[in-house]
Amino acid sequence: MAEGIGARLRSARERSRLTILQAAERLHVDPDVLEALETDDFAALGAPVYVKGHLRHYAELVGESADALFDLYTQGTRVAAPDLTRVPKPVENDSGRLIAPAVIALIGFAVAGTVWWGLSLSHHSAAASRAMPFTVSTTTAVQPGQPMRVAMGGPQGGIGAAATVAAATPVLPSSSAVPAVSAKAAATAHGQIDARLTYSANSWTEVYDATGRRLLYGMTTGPGTRKLEGVPPLIVLLGDAAAVTIAVGGHAVSFSHFVRSDHTARFQIAPDGRALAAPPKKGD
Repeated sequence: MAEGIGARLRSARERSRLTILQAAERLHVDPDVLEALETDDFAALGAPVYVKGHLRHYAELVGESADALFDLYTQGTRVAAPDLTRVPKPVENDSGRLIAPAVIALIGFAVAGTVWWGLSLSHHSAAASRAMPFTVSTTTAVQPGQPMRVAMGGPQGGIGAAATVAAATPVLPSSSAVPAVSAKAAATAHGQIDARLTYSANSWTEVYDATGRRLLYGMTTGPGTRKLEGVPPLIVLLGDAAAVTIAVGGHAVSFSHFVRSDHTARFQIAPDGRALAAPPKKGD
């Protein structure tokens, strides 16, 4: 039985005396990507264009034939054409002819009931207003904060009840009590920062935020600019650090001291825009 794509890649990697972590470090990808390739879990890698890109890079690293792997991948994803001669004919349904009259009748009943309810409500309201007339008399002008006496009488002018109401004056907060918000605090009011990556040449780039969400992943072509937004700190991995500049809030991020001898760089961007050492990856 012929070997599948994953088995061929795993055998080639083992012949090259590489572990998954070593191969992932050389390709600047997560080990999960190579594990998905070796287990034929291509759905975890997204669209076919991304799958073929990872296949080519991995095959070149371990000495496999990328074209042969492409042929296997195409055969495995080919979808059979539908048999149009066996399309079932739709069954006629007469229930629609009965539904329309029933819906119209229900709407008519609903409208009639609404009109009857509105007329009945207005009749009762008018009768209640005619049966309970009353007058209201107040004392002299009332200063804010002082009690106000209100007398209510019936139809014959007699005093039926008296109530004392305190005239309250709303107290508005002073504008000086509202603390000023700095521009920097407003920029992170929603717990996120904006980063701008400018490319002078092609570079593999991976960016993740503090929630683990992937903001950017793959080969980015230059010259060009990518804008990202995420929860800090942002974890950044660059394949060609010399081809990339990063700015947060309009200020450049200095990460030159994190550039390795192979021109790659891995670091994290703090909420204030400083470049800090990134936490170790799994398996380091």
